[in-house]
Amino acid sequence: MTLHIETFTLGPLQTNAYLIKDEAAGRAIVIDPGMNPGSLLRHIESRELKVEAILLTHAHFDHMGGVEEVRKAAGCPVYLHDLEADWLTDPRKNGSSRWSDVTVPLTAEPAEFSLADGQVIELIGYSFKVMHTPGHSPGSVSFLCGSDLFSGDVLFRQSVGRTDLPGGREADLFHSIQHILYTLDADVRVYPGHGPKTTIGFEMANNPYVRPLER
Repeated sequence: MTLHIETFTLGPLQTNAYLIKDEAAGRAIVIDPGMNPGSLLRHIESRELKVEAILLTHAHFDHMGGVEEVRKAAGCPVYLHDLEADWLTDPRKNGSSRWSDVTVPLTAEPAEFSLADGQVIELIGYSFKVMHTPGHSPGSVSFLCGSDLFSGDVLFRQSVGRTDLPGGREADLFHSIQHILYTLDADVRVYPGHGPKTTIGFEMANNPYVRPLER
């Protein structure tokens, strides 16, 4: 089966929130509900979708800013890597207190479930594999479902995530991309946290920041 993926670009930092849905069954999940999620919530309501879960690639404010609104509206649990378990409740750690020109300090209740590398989560009839891909932040994960990868702020089209924020580390980011993401099939579609989608093969051939390892 092919995933039905809707992209909602949310908030002042233009964060991609992804709604993955089985409209026939009326079920969906949300990945990274960013700030100002009104358009996402209206779509969910208009389609009468039951959101089963919110998956977070990481807990920076622009990716978790809409967590409470979506969680309360949908009555669904949140999944987040343990290394960022306290970021939802701490504006200093999620970065919102550092960007006063962009947002007020943001908080959310803790995640109901933790994520771990290699874990497989069964949601809306699909299997989502958790891949721990640190570097942009310590608890960054990517979600692989068939030939679709949700990479958060690790890998972008011809770019990579920044590593100058607290907990970021360039060596870890490059390792995550070269040793984990670049080992996936070339035709895997990449849905990043910002900007347009891409493929693993395109990035291996064209990304100017991280080249594939020599074989």
